[in-house]
Amino acid sequence: MSLTIAIIGRPNVGKSTLFNRLTGKQHAIVDDIPGVTRDRREGEGRIGDFKFRLIDTAGLDEAPAEHLAGRMREQTERAVIESDIIIFMFDARTGVTPIDTHFAQWLRKRDTPVVLIANKCEGKSSEAGRIEAFSLGLKEPVAVSAAHGLGMADLYEALLSLDLPNKSAVDTNNLSQRNTPPPLMFAIIGRPNVGKSSLVNQLLGEDRMLTGSEAGITRDAITVPWIWEGRDVRLVDTAGIRRRGKVEKKLEILSIQDSRRAVQFAEVVALILDSTALLERQDLTLARQVIEEGRALIIVVNKWDIAKDRKASLRSLHDRLKTSLPQVRGVPVITCSAKTGEGLGRLMPAVFDLHNQWNRRISTAKLNRWLLDVTEAHPPPVIAGRRLKLRYITQSKSRPPTFIIFSTRAKMLSDTYLRYLANCLREHFDLWGTPLRLLLRQQDNPYA
Repeated sequence: MSLTIAIIGRPNVGKSTLFNRLTGKQHAIVDDIPGVTRDRREGEGRIGDFKFRLIDTAGLDEAPAEHLAGRMREQTERAVIESDIIIFMFDARTGVTPIDTHFAQWLRKRDTPVVLIANKCEGKSSEAGRIEAFSLGLKEPVAVSAAHGLGMADLYEALLSLDLPNKSAVDTNNLSQRNTPPPLMFAIIGRPNVGKSSLVNQLLGEDRMLTGSEAGITRDAITVPWIWEGRDVRLVDTAGIRRRGKVEKKLEILSIQDSRRAVQFAEVVALILDSTALLERQDLTLARQVIEEGRALIIVVNKWDIAKDRKASLRSLHDRLKTSLPQVRGVPVITCSAKTGEGLGRLMPAVFDLHNQWNRRISTAKLNRWLLDVTEAHPPPVIAGRRLKLRYITQSKSRPPTFIIFSTRAKMLSDTYLRYLANCLREHFDLWGTPLRLLLRQQDNPYA
């Protein structure tokens, strides 16, 4: 007999969208209007080799029992009683609401295992909501985007990590699939005519992309499946992105929007520079956009075969990166020629190394030993006669590595000291070249 999983949460957080994704069919009607789902809906769900009975429920509301919303809530409560696992979903963009808190308290009193899901995590606006979710007392939220299919592997791992009496739903014949990593999403971006498509063709070993001396030949973000040394890669070639003030035609605007979407859904992004015009203002703008999206960044200097005074050029580039992009200290730089293939052999090993750093998880015990050492070496400042205390640190997510420090009077900690902590963290755990987010929360240790 398979396990039963119920998806619950307040209205319009994306429960039916997740239900449709896990069942693989458009069973449930979805819309931006709250309350579209009223009755329980059931289907056979699957994620990886894990099969289960899945229940979609109406949005949770504190309405009286005699009202329609109250009767819908009673249906949801019955689904909870029938289920082996509860997926409790909230909208990370909106953040934790009083209704979320109310029903989280109710769930904590039950014996049914709960997986907390932060939905709508496809953009940076979801970060604050994910941090707020620690206050619900349901452990770390799993960041997903049900609409875009992001975070399904993390959800899979969260479900399988639960201590359940019945795990027969897992197809043991297919457990080897768990060890097969998903394709790496690798986007190539840059200004027009820096050689992005030529570089893709050189990597693939064929003239897959149309190239030429004219700027703007590529209009769409083109995804090409590729196998590199046994690893699946989705290589995304994008249209060149000019400064906003130079963009006039509607078609170019659409192409640029497509390129920026490619960055949002990439894991590693290569910013291609032209060796004859290194690191212009638009290059820095693009690099900062990649960092803001939390993607791993690698700098690729193309046309190295025609570069003049290579040693001085490279030294100047590293100096400018150090001052202009301090958020990603140690960002890898690869010099190459898409025309001749020179240097390209170093690119993909660097990409996979960077991807591993971007996905990295550090144990809470190691983090707190590190925090003790760095605060003893350089204590937090004294404010109003009292020294600030940094009580606890935990990693809230990877992709990119994100850490939360719980502190007394967190709002008073200076940006200078926060930068000191971030630099020490990066150096101690060898997190060079990947975006690193260090967040403060004024709250007691949630695990105490």
